Amino acid sequence: MKQILLFMTFFVLSFADTEFAEPKPSIDNPRKIVFPITKGDDESINHVLSSANNVMKFYGPENVNIAIICYSKGIRTLLKKEKKIAVRVRSLQTYDVEFIACGNTMRTLKIKPEDLIEDVEIVTAGIVELVERDLKGWIYIRP
Repeated sequence: MKQILLFMTFFVLSFADTEFAEPKPSIDNPRKIVFPITKGDDESINHVLSSANNVMKFYGPENVNIAIICYSKGIRTLLKKEKKIAVRVRSLQTYDVEFIACGNTMRTLKIKPEDLIEDVEIVTAGIVELVERDLKGWIYIRP
């Protein structure tokens, strides 16, 4: 009997709704979330893009600001020539997800601004952008 009760308690708790912390996310007070992409393999890139999409779906696009900062090998995410990834990036951009490229990485890998998907912001250093966003209250998530 005890085991059945424990199982039922676990089952109920495993499907509990997430409670929002105060202040609750809203258009006037959106959650601000920043994701880095530092690896260039398909699995790592798609994992971050899917995570960002899931967060946006949960909160609603009007209640969350998302920035994805790409540096090191993760810069591949933002290259026009990566057609399948570019489709996903453009889709997220339609919901105002920011995509940011590291200028240091671009210089090191000889990537020109015209090699990037349209509407990608370029900053001097991707890692510094992460630090500054954190200091401004953005939540850093590394999936």
